[in-house]
Amino acid sequence: MLGAAGLTADEERVYRYLVTVDTAEAGEVAARTGLTAPRCARVLGRLGRMGLAHRVEGAPGAFGAGPPDVALLPRLQEGAFALDRAREAVTDLLETYRDTRRRHDAMQLIEVITGTEALRHHLHQLQAGARREMLWFCKAQYVAMSSEDNTAEFEALARGVRYQVLYERAWLEGPGAVDSLVAGVRAGEVARSVPELPLRLVVADRALAICPLVPGGPQGSPGQPTAALVRDSSLLDALIALFERYWEHGVPLRADGTEAPGGAAGADAAGLTDGDRHLLSLLVSGVTDKAIASQLRLSQRTVQRRVQQMMQVTGAATRTQLAWLAARKNLL
Repeated sequence: MLGAAGLTADEERVYRYLVTVDTAEAGEVAARTGLTAPRCARVLGRLGRMGLAHRVEGAPGAFGAGPPDVALLPRLQEGAFALDRAREAVTDLLETYRDTRRRHDAMQLIEVITGTEALRHHLHQLQAGARREMLWFCKAQYVAMSSEDNTAEFEALARGVRYQVLYERAWLEGPGAVDSLVAGVRAGEVARSVPELPLRLVVADRALAICPLVPGGPQGSPGQPTAALVRDSSLLDALIALFERYWEHGVPLRADGTEAPGGAAGADAAGLTDGDRHLLSLLVSGVTDKAIASQLRLSQRTVQRRVQQMMQVTGAATRTQLAWLAARKNLL
């Protein structure tokens, strides 16, 4: 059991006997431990050099045990440090091994995922394993998992994972889309919108990505969806760069805020309420009045009236100018 401290079986046997007696002569130790006298003498000599045994002054040939905390604990700590260093070395070697395999075997870089269930499973795994951030291209007409079904996002947000989600305009016009968006933003998701996205994409911790190999959804291939799991590579770097390029041009999406006492949401210095900013973010994203009205459960006339009110508050003469002011004055 003391092998971790650097003791052999014979050394441990002799030391365990010494701690049970005050002192013992070498011959007695040999008899008690079943060692020959010469072998016992060598073991006692090694224990003495380790501080685990010492000669008793005034009693020739007698030995006593050294305190285990003084002699053994430092050796165990040194062993723990050595183990940590070895573990780090193995980790470095493993990464070098993987890099070498990736350069010679494309299957180490890209794994093909086929089928809705397999794709949904990988999406859940990717989010469950994320530690820092998730980057997401959210196109209309989901393939394997709708936003409403993506409970893994809320679990990841709760443990501190940052979500940057880019929605294309057509997604925002789908049934229940705004409710799903609001739930995500209120949980901590950072959302933006662009007119159109080139593909579906999910990136976890900038180390793993999932993207389609063939178009999916109702407008895509009628067969099972096929996607690629992409590991650390130049291809992954390109996908991340594509996300960042689209993210730079995205319009921030706001969630409707909690109403102030009295039922009216409080206006800020720009004269806009949280509800105004929510509506404005959808408007600037290009969502039609009819779609906004449907999503917010308002009449189209009410949406148009609120847009006119925002134009009056901001001094915009047209909707185009309202969108320009929203960007210029950082209203979103």
